[in-house]
Amino acid sequence: MDKEIKTKIQTLLDQHRVMTVATLRPDGWPQATTVGYVNEGLTLYFLCGLDSQKAANIARDDRVSLTIDHDAPQVMEITGLSMAARAQPVTDKAEAEKVLRMLPMKYPPQTSLPGPMPTPDEVRIFRVVPSVISVLDYSKGFGHTDLVTV
Repeated sequence: MDKEIKTKIQTLLDQHRVMTVATLRPDGWPQATTVGYVNEGLTLYFLCGLDSQKAANIARDDRVSLTIDHDAPQVMEITGLSMAARAQPVTDKAEAEKVLRMLPMKYPPQTSLPGPMPTPDEVRIFRVVPSVISVLDYSKGFGHTDLVTV
């Protein structure tokens, strides 16, 4: 991966905090859900409920697809990325606590929260490691993508 495309990917990951992640249900149908995330380099982290459908889907098949993007006022300003990746549960308590400390830093100060940040025992935390990243940048032409293998 060349430096320019890696910088573009890193910038997109750093600028956003919400992604759509798709997992596979037991019947083979994809399930797409919106989750918040934090990243450390190209590695992403998200959390979900202990008994969520996402967690059950990933326990069966760790392959995920995800998208990160935003609405643009002009069609030729559309940028974003999609990723084929593997999601692994974070089992190391120190890593889990680090992720939970990173999450609030991704958001501006909140006026109200429903309660304190959950503990690692109260949520399932996943580490998402990319295999293939497709970077979408319409400023380079309608539908232009750069495909990168990680």
